[in-house]
Amino acid sequence: MNNLITILGPTASGKTKLAVRLANELDGEIISADSRQVYRGMDIGTGKDLSEYTIDGKRIPYHLIDLLEAGERYNVFQFQNDFQTAFQSIKAKGKSAILCGGSGQYILSVLQDFRYTAVPVDDHLREELSKKSDEELVEIFNEYSTDFSKIAKIESHKRLIRAIEINKYLLENKDFNQSAFKQESILFGLDLPIEMRRARISERLNVRLESGLIEEVEGLLKAGLAPESLIYYGLEYKFTVDYLMDRYDFDTFVKLLEIAIHQYAKRQMTFFRKMEKDGLKINWIDGELPLDLQLKQIINILNSPAGG
Repeated sequence: MNNLITILGPTASGKTKLAVRLANELDGEIISADSRQVYRGMDIGTGKDLSEYTIDGKRIPYHLIDLLEAGERYNVFQFQNDFQTAFQSIKAKGKSAILCGGSGQYILSVLQDFRYTAVPVDDHLREELSKKSDEELVEIFNEYSTDFSKIAKIESHKRLIRAIEINKYLLENKDFNQSAFKQESILFGLDLPIEMRRARISERLNVRLESGLIEEVEGLLKAGLAPESLIYYGLEYKFTVDYLMDRYDFDTFVKLLEIAIHQYAKRQMTFFRKMEKDGLKINWIDGELPLDLQLKQIINILNSPAGG
């Protein structure tokens, strides 16, 4: 059996249910790859759906959920370290590890060489560089010659700034030697027709609203989280804060949030397709199939000579 099995997909694709069924079948445990589900007390807006981790009365163990208090910050480097701790713990038990989520950057960070995520943010430098054009940033980037320069992605203003930030740090810290790790995995992706994906997103948003999304955000604000801080935690929190601050009426709030989630799901799929273009094979599973057939397809691939 593979060291690591990864199940990815856009929001509302059903990946958690599939991962839980697979974990039950293989006697495995799940490692969440969701950048927001690490926060306690942020359940509805982040879509934890913890009830889904129980199947036939059996609780499937999960990791990297509810690690931090709301208001704290989490990043890719922390995720890499937490992933390794969870992964080694699962393997020590002789169980299968299943990485499941939709945060593509987090998934990619353990499947590829991401040693440079440990380089700290330089707020002063970022403020200075943010005033420059892409052309000026490229000129600055080209002044550096480091190992990172050879692999840096500089196709956007944000990435150019980060690339310069890393190069500057490496030159100033010659002893930097953040060990890289690259975890082999077989990847499965849930793919849905756009209209079905949109319908599921709309349905799930309605469920979250009925389940108390607005009340959850009100509680976080009463607990002392600043409105501008809550915006950091994603679309559901951003738009709900705006609604509670009377920037929208209820119908406009729901409509704008729904549109934003649709756009986010599209960006997720674009990221996954780029992962494929960059050399990571994703075995796509038809999200329209019944759960039993999705599971059967995965098991067949895992048991095949190429997959096992």
